[in-house]
Amino acid sequence: MTLSAASVLAPRQRRGLPFRRPHWLTTLAVLVLVIIIITGILAPLLAPFEPTELNSMMRLKPSDTTHWMGTDSYGRDMFSRVLYGARISLLVGFGTAIGCLAVGMPLGLISGWFPWADGVLMRIMDGLMAIPGILLAIAVVALTKAGLVTVIIAIMLPEIPQVVRLVRSRVIAIRSEAYVEAARLLGTSSTRIIWRHLLPSTFGPMIVQGTYIYAAAILTEAALSFLGVGIGTETPTWGNIMAEGRLYFAINPWLVFWPAIVLSLCILSINILGDALRDSLDPKMKSRR
Repeated sequence: MTLSAASVLAPRQRRGLPFRRPHWLTTLAVLVLVIIIITGILAPLLAPFEPTELNSMMRLKPSDTTHWMGTDSYGRDMFSRVLYGARISLLVGFGTAIGCLAVGMPLGLISGWFPWADGVLMRIMDGLMAIPGILLAIAVVALTKAGLVTVIIAIMLPEIPQVVRLVRSRVIAIRSEAYVEAARLLGTSSTRIIWRHLLPSTFGPMIVQGTYIYAAAILTEAALSFLGVGIGTETPTWGNIMAEGRLYFAINPWLVFWPAIVLSLCILSINILGDALRDSLDPKMKSRR
């Protein structure tokens, strides 16, 4: 009795090829990310205390039934501050990702389609990429008043060149395709070709890139806040909480560990989700399944 190739490969295809990320891991990442987002949105309802409520009698207390994550050096409830910190950190990541895509995609389309604009735009992008991202963000925040919008713009600037270069490479690869050449020979305007043919082809890579920018923005905001040049300490963020807790790390290391654990879980979940989206949207990955 002989077995066909299809019957031999079918069980393996049902189980999933070795290079594919296990389905349960992606599901777990989405679940963790949804929980963090929901708890951040519902922080005013879930937090047992106000995040800025001071209590000098409860300074640096360990975890107990009243303060689940203990208290900081001002007697503020750590659990409430971590919940409220999720709102700002997630908002910074979302604003940065949307801003980068909104600015980088049009510039990448123009640079990839119009040769006369390519040289100018890419030299500007090369100049931005030559400056370390964290230093550029610190300089922008230092020159202006630190706030939510300022921090988002400061984190956006180093990330925009990556979006521009990715969209540009995609456009250059597609503009030589037969259907694009046919549209050009028929007299279709450049604006219509970009809108109808080039722009849709960038959606897949940009969705994946957006997830990585989201994670990188959250991490950068935490780094800026940890260095004392991010959002003011009156607004709780994961970076601010860790920055204040590092002074008392030897006494109570959980002041840093709690926000760091939540931050790590959030970034890890976003990256796993981005890998899953890449595997689903990449035609090469589909053809190998």
